[in-house]
Amino acid sequence: MKIDLDLVRKYSVPGPRYTSYPPATQFKDVLAKAELLDRVRISQRRAADLSLYFHLPFCRSLCWFCGCTTVITTAQNKSAVYLQYLQKELDLIAPLIQPDRQVVQLHFGGGTPTFLLPDEIRALGGMIHSRFKVARDAEAGVEIDPRTVTPDHLKALREVRFNRVSLGVQDNDPVVQAAVHRIQPAEQTQRVVGWIREAGFASLNIDLIYGLPFQRVESFAKTLDQVIALSPDRLAVFSYAHVPWIKPAQRVFKESNLPTAEVKLQLLKLSIEKLTAAGYVYIGMDHFARADDELAVAQRQKKLQRNFQGYSTRAGTNLFAFGMSSISQADGIYWQNKKELPAYYASLDQSDLPFAKCYFLTEDDKIRRQTIMRLMCDFGLDFAAMSDALGIKFREYFAAELASLSDLEADGLVEITEGLLAVTTLGRLLIRNIAMRFDAYLPKDHERRFSKTI
Repeated sequence: MKIDLDLVRKYSVPGPRYTSYPPATQFKDVLAKAELLDRVRISQRRAADLSLYFHLPFCRSLCWFCGCTTVITTAQNKSAVYLQYLQKELDLIAPLIQPDRQVVQLHFGGGTPTFLLPDEIRALGGMIHSRFKVARDAEAGVEIDPRTVTPDHLKALREVRFNRVSLGVQDNDPVVQAAVHRIQPAEQTQRVVGWIREAGFASLNIDLIYGLPFQRVESFAKTLDQVIALSPDRLAVFSYAHVPWIKPAQRVFKESNLPTAEVKLQLLKLSIEKLTAAGYVYIGMDHFARADDELAVAQRQKKLQRNFQGYSTRAGTNLFAFGMSSISQADGIYWQNKKELPAYYASLDQSDLPFAKCYFLTEDDKIRRQTIMRLMCDFGLDFAAMSDALGIKFREYFAAELASLSDLEADGLVEITEGLLAVTTLGRLLIRNIAMRFDAYLPKDHERRFSKTI
């Protein structure tokens, strides 16, 4: 595929990643907590399965590219204190959830979840299993840092029934690692992968990032080859989100050292070509999986979903998230915890749930959310199927949006017939730009507080 530089310039604009719709930028301060709690209670009358997320924010050092909500500290005792507050939050939220609900998905994110000591992981696992019915076949995933994890961490995670690991690599090039303040030799990653397999985890995901300082097509190709040799089940190849107005640490990067939009697109194209040649399926935007992985199966069956953790196979779940900054989702509601640790602690000290922001979806929001999700998961829209699923006449409802796609069609990103919208191979690289045409809240370019789509 030839990359047109003019096309890259045209579509390199700020835009959401659509892990939710509307995006979190639309969330409002919680002014009436009683109303939010009533809506959460009402949402729980429907017998939906549960997905649980725990935000464990601590890291011993800051990776300068990081866009996560973290607490940088070397004080190990902070994790024990944090667990006490997670227990308070669990006890406060429990009355809102029907006790017979089944947990089918569990995730520890951060930060670095393995900042916790192994016995603290066991303690948190005990808190969860004593309060929830966790399905025997639940998907239980954890993010780990190969630089600090030990075999005992992995043993503890297996003891509390975690079966999936996501391992951060980002880039093996020593020049890039030094530039982003994350020294992690390839040999260290390889050793940890061996520990993961010895511990008996069912699935391994490896995270890479393209768009970091000093990355070149040639050097990233070497990283891809080294990672493919580790035979992960899944890979996430994320686009670096340069948002120094949100993450001040990113100001250390000189713009001149960051890859251009054209090079970033070449890095994504290279990733797709190398990984698909190695037998991985391009799931969407930033995810790859083996052809027999449930993500790939779900995509073929058009059952793939997208939520705050990215692509998922668990449809129709209510997501309850715990810890500072975490975001929950139930029928027609999003709510987010306070982002600062002192404020999060202060709420729980008063036996008050630490909710900071929320959003109540309108019917139009729900229609657009489903449309954007199917577009990003299926790389296309079947107008008749969407009409049936949404209870609308799809072409009429989205007449203006479909008409607005004429430039995308002319540029070869989409193909539109009477009954279908199909995303082309080139369009898959720019799926965020296509999804943005269905976003009713998208501000003008100069007002957008998002990372660029390329």
